[in-house]
Amino acid sequence: MPEPAKKAASAFTKKPKSSEAVAGGTVVFEAETEKKDTKVKWQRDSADIVASEKYLITADGNKHSLTINSISKEDDVVYSVIAGSSKVKFELKVKEQQEKTENAAASSSASSEGQPQASHEQEAPAESQQPDTRQDLTGLFLEKPQSGEVTMGANITFIAKVGSANLIKKPAVKWFKGKWMDLASKAGKHLQLKELYDRNTKVYTFEMQIIGAKANYSGAYRCEVSSKDKFDSCNFDLIVHEARVEEIDIRAAFRRTSCDGGEEAGELDFSALLRKREATQVSNEPEVDVWDILKKAPASEYEKIAFQYGITDLRGMLKRLKRMKKEEKKSEAFLKKPDPAYQVDKGHKMKIVVEVADPDAEVKWLKNGQEIKISGSKYIFENVGNKRILTINNCSLADDAAYQCVIGEEKCFTELFVKEPPVLIVQSLEDQMAMKGERVEFECEVSEEGALVKWEKDGVELTREETFKYRFKKDGRKHYLIINEATKEDCGHYMVKTNGGESVAELMVQEKDLEVYQSIADLTVKARDQAVFKCEVSDENVKGIWYKNGMEVKASDRVHITHIGRNHKLTIDDVKPEDEGDYTFVPEGYAFNLSAKLNFLEVKIDYVPRQDPPKIHLDCVGHTPETTIIVVAGNKLRLDVPITGDPAPTVVWTKADKGKTRPPKSEESSDMEFSADLMKDGKVISDTDGRVHVESMKDHCVFTIEGAEREDEGVYTVVVKNPAGEDTADITVKVVDVPDPPQAPKIVSLGEDWCNVQWEPPAFNGGQPILGYVLERKKKKSYRWMRLNFDPHKGLTYEAKRMIEGMAYEMRIYAVNAIGMSRPSAPSQPFVPIAPTSEPHCLTVDDITDTSISLKWRPPERVGAAGLDGYTVEYCKEGTDEWVPAFEGLTERTSVNIKNLPTGERMQFRVRAVNVAGASAPATLTQPVTIREIMQRPKIWIPRNLRQTVIKRVGETINIVLPFQGKPRPKVTWTKDGEALDPKQVGVRNSDFDTILFIRRSERKDSGKYDVAVQIENMEDKASLHIQVVDKPGPPQNLKITDVWGFNVALEWKPPKDNGNCEITGYTIQKADKKTMEWFNVYEHYRRTNCVASDLIMGNEYIFRVFAVNMCGLSEEPCTSKDSAYIQKTGIVYKPPTYKEHDFSEAPKFTHPLVNRSVISGYNATLSCALRGWPKPKVVWYKNKMDISNEPKYRMFSKQGVLTLEIRKPCPFDGGTYTCKAINDLGEAEVECRLEVRVRL
Repeated sequence: MPEPAKKAASAFTKKPKSSEAVAGGTVVFEAETEKKDTKVKWQRDSADIVASEKYLITADGNKHSLTINSISKEDDVVYSVIAGSSKVKFELKVKEQQEKTENAAASSSASSEGQPQASHEQEAPAESQQPDTRQDLTGLFLEKPQSGEVTMGANITFIAKVGSANLIKKPAVKWFKGKWMDLASKAGKHLQLKELYDRNTKVYTFEMQIIGAKANYSGAYRCEVSSKDKFDSCNFDLIVHEARVEEIDIRAAFRRTSCDGGEEAGELDFSALLRKREATQVSNEPEVDVWDILKKAPASEYEKIAFQYGITDLRGMLKRLKRMKKEEKKSEAFLKKPDPAYQVDKGHKMKIVVEVADPDAEVKWLKNGQEIKISGSKYIFENVGNKRILTINNCSLADDAAYQCVIGEEKCFTELFVKEPPVLIVQSLEDQMAMKGERVEFECEVSEEGALVKWEKDGVELTREETFKYRFKKDGRKHYLIINEATKEDCGHYMVKTNGGESVAELMVQEKDLEVYQSIADLTVKARDQAVFKCEVSDENVKGIWYKNGMEVKASDRVHITHIGRNHKLTIDDVKPEDEGDYTFVPEGYAFNLSAKLNFLEVKIDYVPRQDPPKIHLDCVGHTPETTIIVVAGNKLRLDVPITGDPAPTVVWTKADKGKTRPPKSEESSDMEFSADLMKDGKVISDTDGRVHVESMKDHCVFTIEGAEREDEGVYTVVVKNPAGEDTADITVKVVDVPDPPQAPKIVSLGEDWCNVQWEPPAFNGGQPILGYVLERKKKKSYRWMRLNFDPHKGLTYEAKRMIEGMAYEMRIYAVNAIGMSRPSAPSQPFVPIAPTSEPHCLTVDDITDTSISLKWRPPERVGAAGLDGYTVEYCKEGTDEWVPAFEGLTERTSVNIKNLPTGERMQFRVRAVNVAGASAPATLTQPVTIREIMQRPKIWIPRNLRQTVIKRVGETINIVLPFQGKPRPKVTWTKDGEALDPKQVGVRNSDFDTILFIRRSERKDSGKYDVAVQIENMEDKASLHIQVVDKPGPPQNLKITDVWGFNVALEWKPPKDNGNCEITGYTIQKADKKTMEWFNVYEHYRRTNCVASDLIMGNEYIFRVFAVNMCGLSEEPCTSKDSAYIQKTGIVYKPPTYKEHDFSEAPKFTHPLVNRSVISGYNATLSCALRGWPKPKVVWYKNKMDISNEPKYRMFSKQGVLTLEIRKPCPFDGGTYTCKAINDLGEAEVECRLEVRVRL
């Protein structure tokens, strides 16, 4: 089982623990966070807890607590505390008073027995991990796995029980080690997973059994159970302790083999002592590959190795070994074959080239076994000398196949892999802001048509199964993600991924508020006139109801209610006094209304034949001289001023007391005549020209400003005159507008995904107080602005969050008053959110001397988009805060050696990672370090490749590096065969941690045993290694022609005197006709020292020579026969000698005996021996002198003289003495051995 994965960093330094409480009591859960400003949220059954009398939530710096008062049975649930991305779960167990007493006694007894307690903590992943979108449900476990401890080599079982009474689907359980390692794939010898089901209780029991625990099995484990839409998980720990070695009384372990001679009789038997030690012995021997040993071993050792490693099929072993050593046969038709495989990018051209031996040879090209025909320009066949070229143009995925080139019966093969180029994102996603219920569409464009893309939301892939919510669309190279009727849950980061890039955009969904574009206004109308209330809202689908004095207004012949688009209108014809009142419009589905008042104007005119002085009736329209009329800039201002007088008065409007009259314009009327003029700043403004004009009517005068502007603000005076007198009135007009845009904002601070923005108020507030500000941001290369807040922000600073680290952004501000929003400010300077890295981890001391120290550490787990510039290292004396830099600038290495430190001082060290955003939090040693060199015992570490004989050829370089440890620097001594080394031939270089033996050009005399000793004062460690320098062998000796018959010649020779310092692996025999003296091989790698050369040509005379072969090759010179062999012509009759038939009869004889064995119970065991005899002997196997031939537990094999007994899965009772007995007519023989069966640990 591999090492456990590293845990994610937690935001908590102290976590709340599960607790028990009595009903009616009070319980307090406490937690501590790493940072003081961390926001903490408490939850009950995944629902946020709000502070109340029952729940008291307190926070003091980094300490947080939750107090639950008046506990009841309903409080027996799962609680959790969340800080940042870390989440810890804990439970509250509520018990009655009597249960508490009983359980207290039970728990005390259980704790005395040392049972481990369950841990219900579950910590959410670190920030780098994507959020889990699964539903957070609890309660599936009836019994959770408990943390446990086990001794190395022992077994332990973890049990989880799940109730299925309320489940629709069978629960599925997964076991994990660390965060991600699924243990289902590791099930086998040391890990077994079981599942049981009780039909009566409807409970599933899941077991995870660890067999033969090892030290690296320690760590955190997790059990997850899921059933359709329900999910639950539980964490638990496993601690593996080292095995305790019991103290052995060595005297008591000895016993005598004789039982009748007293204490001193018999021989000492150490078996009891050995068995005890075997029980605690842990084997660290590496696994051995038998075939590697066989390939390196000489042929004479094959049989010994086969018996040693239990190989019974000797012939099969030799065949397999021959195939492994067989060299590839050289092709006669092809001089050069193509490579085994080629790779080409899609759309590119590929050439496959072969070289043939015959320039005129015709070749055929096959693709997946089918001959390639010439068709267009796809395939081009070329013949250039000995080269045959196949060119494939515009490679596509259909060309990904196996290709063959065929000449006659010979073939050569190759494979072509067509690699698709990475799909790039040409047009990135744009951030989107939508109203609730609207349709949202993300669009991107990729570099290749028909490419596959993957859509994700907050790191979770969006699949086709969610068609009710998301819809995917392709149009050529463009890909779309469509969200119908967006909701607040759809807010987040959406990502599109290809095999060549990715693009991220953010979606923000705003609640759809109803905006009022035009409100209803108060009306003053006279009898029999028409009254029209009109309003305009933002949603044309919103309906509404009209009320008069709280009573709904119904449509009639005189009252008309209309709704056209966004406009709602109430029209009252032939107004009567009873129509006066308060009118209200209430939009359906919204909690606000629009109100206005209808004033009925009743004009009474008494006929007086005499002159009547003029009178201005401002009180009739609800105005007083102190009233200020407010108009929004750009809107129309209309002032209706009722007047009376006889004869018809002249009306003059002035502003800022600069009015002059001019002769009135007469307008005929049935009763009286009126005239109205307007003068501004001493100039007469016509009643028909410009934005500002007046109109005179029968009983009132109308003052109108079209599109009011700021300069129209002021005090307007109306003067009415006639011969009977005059009257004046002042009307104050105030023009309000949206504020001026603020200045460009400034970015005052940055973080990983946030920034702080600051700005100044606008120069002009539009005549109304500033209600707040609205902020927008956009990516630098985008044109789409995203709104960050929907309610006006009242401050002058704002923290913008949820940005992408490393992406360039711009910000702008709107000022908001009661009239509306200003124009946007100029955008801020572009900025990039970045953050310092996390702190380096695993800071340790690598080495220490009297004046220096070596530190090493690992890079930060989180680096971020800003990258990593380097590290700073500081140190200080214990008890002080004066940190001194160890060196100037930064270092990119993860290790450093600090020198010139005071000897004997206790020093503290820390390391920080630095990037553009600044330095990270420091990584500090757990405790100060005393600057003093530590004595270390010398020890030589021999590499595995040097534990065997080092074989080098003459002339090769020998470079041997032996690492060692020891402080202070040890003295290193080399010797060869007990004598000092020759410095002219052998060089030695020593360092603080290794020694190097160097021979520039090795010779045969350099072979031997080399000893190295590492000594510190009176402590010493030694090691030995063997070097064998080999060379080509000398020629064989005394080659003789021993016989000539027919077309055959018998040869015989002796091995060479010099074998080259290694074993002779064979001989090469050659022949030559005396006429031509051209040498041809008869045998290669021939192992014997005699052979027969056959198929010689009649009438020729031959001479022979032999080369010796070892691992270095053929001998430099051959041994040539002194005599020649002449092959007689036909007509000579060869009379073969007569031989007496040999008698092969032989009594049974075991050529290899049985060997005592010790095996582990539960695994098949075999006993093997070798037998010779003729006639074929009958073989009988015995166990403890009992015939076992018919026992089903045993199987007997006999093949090529090798007898094998197979014992199927032996147990300790199968141990004993096994005998193999062979019988034929000439005699019998038997061998025996002892089998010991050990119990598995």
